[in-house]
Amino acid sequence: MTTIDQSTTVRAALLDSSDVREREPRILRSALVPTGFARCGLLSWRRVAGILQIAHPFDEETISDSVVVDGLVSLVDAGVLSGQEQFESAAVGIIRTSAGTSADAWSAFYDNSIRELRCGTSAFAPVHRRAHSLVTGSAVLEVGSCFGFFALACAMDGLDVSACDISPGAISLLSCAARRLGLPVDACVGDATALPYDDDSVDTVSLIHLLEHLDTPGVKAALSEALRVARRRVIVAVPFEEEPSPHFGHRLRLTEKDLHTWAGSVAHSGAQVFLDHGGWLILTP
Repeated sequence: MTTIDQSTTVRAALLDSSDVREREPRILRSALVPTGFARCGLLSWRRVAGILQIAHPFDEETISDSVVVDGLVSLVDAGVLSGQEQFESAAVGIIRTSAGTSADAWSAFYDNSIRELRCGTSAFAPVHRRAHSLVTGSAVLEVGSCFGFFALACAMDGLDVSACDISPGAISLLSCAARRLGLPVDACVGDATALPYDDDSVDTVSLIHLLEHLDTPGVKAALSEALRVARRRVIVAVPFEEEPSPHFGHRLRLTEKDLHTWAGSVAHSGAQVFLDHGGWLILTP
């Protein structure tokens, strides 16, 4: 059983992985429910001296974004995990302990997650599929890329791909995955509200499940920046939730009305709003 580092999950910013904190969950890989642990969905847990310990069954064959999120959401729903920090720390601990080395674990996590997204078995696959269908032109920038699954998929399909995220750790993981897979993804650290790209420098800019992490002024700034950088199209996708998910770092409860309001808050030459596994806003610069 090891104390794990602070890091990231599906949409939150990846923090410095050298920051080990004793208050964070401790992770154990076990195919069976260990003695003294309580089963909760895909995972098991217990508390010892105030420290949450989590056991998981995942190995290099089974570790993926979807199983990690599903398992941890069960712990959130049961009141075992609370807050973004614990959720992120537990997610990275599960990933890293799914193989003998951290490098093997991250490679398996990326390979399995990309495969699930591309073959449609991941719950998030319809969002990726719709986003990919909306890409216009050959050059695409994914803003708020996090793990960069969408950027990697676009590169696999022959597009000229750039990606940015506010987290250096997330960009490091994405860059390593791209090199290993032989994919030309140009990834850099960048803030969605002040993109490090020239005007009209790519055909399509995507902001997929990003804007719910920002406050209202941040949303307007991010949309304005995306419109500045995009030559042909800006793609926005957001989840619709009854309440923002604090463990994912969501700050806004969004509805279709919000997308229309956003469209009216920035300068563009055309906007389209529609629903498909959440909300979509398509803007023409």
